[in-house]
Amino acid sequence: MDPYDQAVLFWKAFKITTEEQLEQRLEDFHVLFAYNSGKIEDTEITWYDTEEIFDGRKRVANFTGDPKALLEQQNQKLCYELLKSKIIKREPLSIDLILDVHQTLMDGIYDEHTFIEKGERPGSFKKHDYVTGIHDVGSATDNVERDVKELLEEVNAYEGEEEVLKAAAYFHARFEFIHPFADGNGRAGRSLLNYFLLLHHHPPLIIYFQDKQLYYESLQRYDEMEDLNPFYEFLKYETGKTWEKATNPKEGRETEHGSK
Repeated sequence: MDPYDQAVLFWKAFKITTEEQLEQRLEDFHVLFAYNSGKIEDTEITWYDTEEIFDGRKRVANFTGDPKALLEQQNQKLCYELLKSKIIKREPLSIDLILDVHQTLMDGIYDEHTFIEKGERPGSFKKHDYVTGIHDVGSATDNVERDVKELLEEVNAYEGEEEVLKAAAYFHARFEFIHPFADGNGRAGRSLLNYFLLLHHHPPLIIYFQDKQLYYESLQRYDEMEDLNPFYEFLKYETGKTWEKATNPKEGRETEHGSK
């Protein structure tokens, strides 16, 4: 059995129905997710700092970098707390939920130019056109809410069990293509990707910062040709990698934290 199928069987065996059960199964995951998701965007983030932020009994010590890096990780923790009960209640994806996730992740993060000169705000769709990637993707400001609503109608209509990851891949690729916010689209998109997976009883995954070039390239493939398969295969690989140690405790390698 390949690592992805092992991970799916491993996760579904737990039949999680309470926040306490979810906490137990994600005890190590949420720190690793926050660290890697943050590291994709900010190289100053460290494993130790992230672990200390998530451990309420500890205080971050001896940090000499940009304080924004710590705030970003604190916001990751708050986002996890925001979504826990919603996962158990099976609250569907919505505009309000997406805006709440973005608000939580990006509170205090926008730089002076974006916040003051551009008038952008965390938790609000972009007021100006921002493009990303070599093909300048991104919905026009007047179309963002409509495009997000259409995407939500599509993914919320999905009720299957066999193609959950493919539906999640489409959701994430399309969300990043729309690029609904002035900043923080990647952070919000990765959190929402896992929210969708958990709603459908599928193991969440970590996009490891060491694999970010593959991440960007597979999303670019979707932008260029609407070819979802490279990104879908990438997410299968990351799912197997995320849960490798749990599914093969004797053979699994140590999870890579990067520089500690």
